[in-house]
Amino acid sequence: MRKSFKWGALAAVVLVSGAGVGVMASKGEGPQQPPAEKAKPALEFVASEVVKPVVTAMPAQIEFSGPLVAPGTVVVRAKSNGTLLNLAVSEGSRVKAGQALGQVDLEELRYRIAERGASVDAMRAQMEQAERSYKANEGLASKNFIAQTALDNSRAAYESARANWLAAKAQLDTSQVTMRQAGLVAPINGIVAKRHALPGEKLAAEQQILTIVDLAKLELAGLVGTHEVSRLQPGMAVQVKVEGLDQPVEARIARIAPSAEPGTRSIGVTLVLDNPKELYRAGQYAVAKVVLADDTQRLTVPMAAISRNAGQEQVWMIENGTLARRVVTTGRSDVREGRVEILNGLAPQALVLAARFDNLREGDPARVVAVKAARLASAGASAPVKQ
Repeated sequence: MRKSFKWGALAAVVLVSGAGVGVMASKGEGPQQPPAEKAKPALEFVASEVVKPVVTAMPAQIEFSGPLVAPGTVVVRAKSNGTLLNLAVSEGSRVKAGQALGQVDLEELRYRIAERGASVDAMRAQMEQAERSYKANEGLASKNFIAQTALDNSRAAYESARANWLAAKAQLDTSQVTMRQAGLVAPINGIVAKRHALPGEKLAAEQQILTIVDLAKLELAGLVGTHEVSRLQPGMAVQVKVEGLDQPVEARIARIAPSAEPGTRSIGVTLVLDNPKELYRAGQYAVAKVVLADDTQRLTVPMAAISRNAGQEQVWMIENGTLARRVVTTGRSDVREGRVEILNGLAPQALVLAARFDNLREGDPARVVAVKAARLASAGASAPVKQ
């Protein structure tokens, strides 16, 4: 009885399990198929983000800057020791060549001139005495009353006395010239830029008293790279923008240095700026621009369209509805217009992305829309991000 019950229970469990499996099998319809992959949505760009290359001339521009300098600048100095009695001009005063600027006490110089005049008289007297002695000895020697050696000594004494007289006379002449130049007189037309001494001050020889500046002509000295300086020539017109003024003024290249500055790859270029109305002042900062005409029509794109990858320059473009990357070779660039020349790698009819984007992949669908649509939300991190 017990054995039959056990075998009967086991048979019931097997039947129930089989029934369950049968039910599950009846509900299935065979193996599951993977869902069909959805088509990737196209990236959308507005018209301002896509451009065609433009064929245009690209004038070159060379630019350098620096302070304006007045080459007609002179320093009035004291010619001898003395006391500055007065100055008739102040900073900013306009002076003319030959105009008296002040007065220096030259009493010491006058005494020196008197001393040297007396020395000249003494030397002249010694010379005349030596000359008379020489001539007397010359007569005695002709009659063999004195030896030839005595005559030679007499001649040497005369020549020495004459040399001393000439030296004393030269010193007197120098003092007299100093006296004539010691007066404070303006050497040029100009404006007093600075006073270096005050009335009552004791002056030493060659001490600075006044600085006078002539603003009729100003110069601008700058440095130009050795690869560009060969395109410049003396006399070439240059546009100069002076700080504080809105309109540029025309200058010209005066000279170009024959060699590069030590330790640099730059050569000095000096401009001359005519300033008859004295609108500009020495020390004002100025920027010079030389525009060189271009006779060639060049294929250009915006600078922002150029990106670099692994040392290569490239552009992204829309070609047949998909993104394409093209390696290009660039040439001349125009920072002022924000354009760069494309030497090869791009056709004139290409549709180029005018800005840099992240997350672009070659072959992704892309199109240009009239109104900017939202970037594909479903694309997530793969959506292009404008830099």
